[in-house]
Amino acid sequence: MVACGIAVLLATLPNAVVAGDVQLKPQDIVDLGPLGLRAPGLTLPASEPESPVIGGNVDEPGAGLLRRLLVQGKAAGFAGLLYDNRDRGHSALPPDLFPGLTRVTYGPELQASDIGYGLAGQLLFPVPTLGNSSTALTDGPAPRSLPRQAMTSASGPSNAFRAYAANHLYVYPEHRDHDAADLFPANWPYTVTTQGSSGSDQPFLRALLMSVAAFRPETRQRLKEENLIAPTLQMLLRRNQTGVYDAENYLLGATHPTVFDAARLSPERMISHAAALLPEDIPPMVRLRVEEDTFSTSAGLANLSERLFTTPAAVARVWRGFDTPREMVISANGTVDPNDRDLTFSWVLLRGNPDAVQITPLDQTGTRARIEFGWQDARPINRREPRLSPRVDIGVFAWNGLQFSAPAFVSVSFPTHQVRRYDDAGRLLSIDYDAVGRGAAFDPILHWSAGWRDTFRYDEGGTLIGWDRTDASGDPRRFDQNGNTADGQPVAYELGMRDGKTQLSETAPQQ
Repeated sequence: MVACGIAVLLATLPNAVVAGDVQLKPQDIVDLGPLGLRAPGLTLPASEPESPVIGGNVDEPGAGLLRRLLVQGKAAGFAGLLYDNRDRGHSALPPDLFPGLTRVTYGPELQASDIGYGLAGQLLFPVPTLGNSSTALTDGPAPRSLPRQAMTSASGPSNAFRAYAANHLYVYPEHRDHDAADLFPANWPYTVTTQGSSGSDQPFLRALLMSVAAFRPETRQRLKEENLIAPTLQMLLRRNQTGVYDAENYLLGATHPTVFDAARLSPERMISHAAALLPEDIPPMVRLRVEEDTFSTSAGLANLSERLFTTPAAVARVWRGFDTPREMVISANGTVDPNDRDLTFSWVLLRGNPDAVQITPLDQTGTRARIEFGWQDARPINRREPRLSPRVDIGVFAWNGLQFSAPAFVSVSFPTHQVRRYDDAGRLLSIDYDAVGRGAAFDPILHWSAGWRDTFRYDEGGTLIGWDRTDASGDPRRFDQNGNTADGQPVAYELGMRDGKTQLSETAPQQ
C-alpha cells in the first residue's frame, strides 16, 4: 500500500470512467509477498477501429509527426499500453488527448486503500505501463518528493527497479527537492523526475507516451518481450534533449541530471528516434554487480549502514565513516545485448570533484571498473548549473555498436551538513556535528545532528589515537581510538527526534 501522509499539492478530482478505461478490482490483484502486488488477470479492452490514437485538435509538440507515422502504418500506436494516473485526476491526461490509450481506474475499495495513489512500484500490471503522480509527502518531519521517498525507504529501490524491468515508467515532480540544492541522495533511471511541482510532469508524460506510440510495431513487441521499454524510453529522453547532438554530448553530466527541465525536452526528436529504431538495434539495460566495497554496514558514531541501496541499475552509498579514500569494484558483466552484439562500456564521472574520484577500468571492454572516492564538500553541479549538490554520480553506459544504453548509476552522497576537515594525506582532522546549532539543513531520515565538535589526534606514524570533544560547555573531553573516555569507560549513543530533527546523544554517564 502507498505510505500514509502523501498529500496532493492542489485540490483533487475523483476518478472518472471514460471510454477505453479498465477498472481494477481487488480480485484482480495477487499478493506475491516480497515481490509486491501484481494484477495478472487485468485485460485491456479491444481498441475501437474508429478511435483515433491522438485527438484531431491536439497540437502537442510532435503530434503532427506521430500522426504521419500512424497514417503511414509505421507506428505501433497505443494498443496494448496502459496509462496509470496516481493522483486521482489532479494531473491526469485529458481524455481527448490520446483517445486510443487505455487508462486504469481503481474500484471504490482500492481507492479507499490508496493502492492507486502516490508512489508507484509495488503494484505491477501485465502490460507496458506509463503513469504519473503530481503528489509529494508534504506533512511530518521529513517532507519529500515521491522519488526521494522511494530512494530513502526500505522497499522503494527494489520496487522501483522491478517496475523499470517490467516495462513500467512513472513521472513525478521534484516539489522542493531540487531548488537551491539537489536534495536527492542518489540518481537512478527508474523514474523521471521533473523540475517544479504540480503539472510539471505533464510535458514529459506526453512526450514519453508519444515516443512509445511511435515505435515500429515489431520494435515495440521486441522491447516488450525483452522488458526494455522503460530503459529505451530513458535513453530516448536523454539522447534527444536540446543540446545533445552527438555521442560525446550524451556522455556528459548535464545530459543525466537528477531532475529534468522541460526547457530541454524535445518531443519531436524523441518520436523521430523512436520511429527509426529497429528491433536489431535496440540497446540493452546495464546491470551492475558490486564485487568489492569498503563502504561499511556500520559506520560513524551512530553505527548506521553506508549502503543505501544496491539494485541492478543503480547503486547508492552514503558516506558516514571517518576513513578516506573508499573503494568499490563493480562489474557490468551481467549486461546482455538483446541481439547478442558485442558490448563495450563507458564509466563516466557525471557529477562531483574529479580530483576526488578515480575510475580505473579493469579490462579492455570496460566490463569491470575500480572506483576510488575521496571526501568532498557540496559543490555546484557544473559550470552552468549553480545548484549545490553533495553527491558523486558515475554513469555506466553500454554501447552495442549502434546505440548507447540508458545509464546505470553509482552514487555516493556526502553528509555535508557536517563540517569536516581532512589534511592532504586524507586524515580526518575534525568534524563539527552541530548542524542544528549552525542552522544547516539535513535529511532526518538519513542523517542526524549532535551538539559537539570532535578534533582527532594521531601519533607520529599517522595512526589515529583518539579525539577531543567540545560541546556547549566549552570543556573538552578526551576519547581513545575506540571511543572510550580517558578513564576507559565506553560511551554509547542513541538517535532520537527533537523539534522534528534527528539528533544523536550520548546515553552513558559522562565521566
